[in-house]
Amino acid sequence: MYLKFPAVFCALAVFVAVLPGCSPARLAEAARVLDDIDAGSGPSQLKEQTPPPRREAVSYGAYGSGNGSGAFGGDLYSSTEPGLPGLAGMVLVPGVARKGKDDPRLVAFATTLARARFMVLVPDLPRLRDLRVGPEDAIPIAAAARYLGGRPTGQGSVGITAVSYAVGPAVLALFEPGMVEKVDFVLAIGGYYDMTAVITFITTGYYREGESRTWRYRRANDYGKWAFVRGNAGRLDSATDRALLTEMAERRLDHPETYIDDLVARLGREGKSVHALLVNGDPERVPALMAALPPPIAADITALNLARREVASLGVRFVLVHGHDDPIIPETESMALAHALASRGSELFLLDSLNHVDPRPAGLADRLRLLRAIYTVLELRDSGAAR
Repeated sequence: MYLKFPAVFCALAVFVAVLPGCSPARLAEAARVLDDIDAGSGPSQLKEQTPPPRREAVSYGAYGSGNGSGAFGGDLYSSTEPGLPGLAGMVLVPGVARKGKDDPRLVAFATTLARARFMVLVPDLPRLRDLRVGPEDAIPIAAAARYLGGRPTGQGSVGITAVSYAVGPAVLALFEPGMVEKVDFVLAIGGYYDMTAVITFITTGYYREGESRTWRYRRANDYGKWAFVRGNAGRLDSATDRALLTEMAERRLDHPETYIDDLVARLGREGKSVHALLVNGDPERVPALMAALPPPIAADITALNLARREVASLGVRFVLVHGHDDPIIPETESMALAHALASRGSELFLLDSLNHVDPRPAGLADRLRLLRAIYTVLELRDSGAAR
């Protein structure tokens, strides 16, 4: 037995299990899933009790047809346990990272979900591997959900899991034709709601909570800022500025303190408008600086802005998880998304600490909160998602 939880955690878990409406069996399963996530590729009770899932490459068309040839592809993870097929489908969207669907952390997470009897499809999203995010990324995510919806997955519910900036295209996928009938729930980890607020944070470190007009400050991880530059440089008309901004981003993504003044000095009009946003430290100036960005960048920001969408009209359950120490997207963004979804149902789990690119809880209180989040996801798996 490999469970690493302290005795007090086990005692609290038993206490939660006897609460009305709580399934002790599902709670025990949630604890095994949490333990397996924490274990990564190491030993766990879930690994001891389940055979290694199958991982296979699949391809499918825009409308989910899986005839072996299609515009999109990815890796399908499924249970190999005899007589125990997947109970639900899960599209696991890769983050904005160069290894994409083959990132070891993502592979480990997909494997855990498959052991928990999800049929997991991790789509290959080349744009996200190139650190680019746009509204067009919603199309392959929607295709992946349609593909899973057409496969035998027990009760037939389908969920989408996305992290950080990938939450935007994942939510936009729900607005694609027929998607609200296909997708039952979304697990969003460290996601966002308002693009203006996100860009304000990654460039200045300032953010607001709720209705408060008082600015708060937290040092933002520069990765978010330079990933934004890398992802948008290709949208400029000027080939020179495209090359300069790309080189600036590559240098700073590899080494945050690298000298780039030689590149800044050569920027043209378009590049200077982007650079002005990057070096600004005044949150009040951000809207005007964003308005001065080249039109293609401004258009993509608008399209990715969930605050401009009627998310409450979707009728899909959301499970939102965010850490108070997130250095890429502040937790206020998940709070804002939860508020926008309140009339249609969402559950928000705020943790004291959650590493943005490696979602592992720290401390007893956070483990209990994440245990509740996992329990909720398993409940949605089993119920087909109450809507």
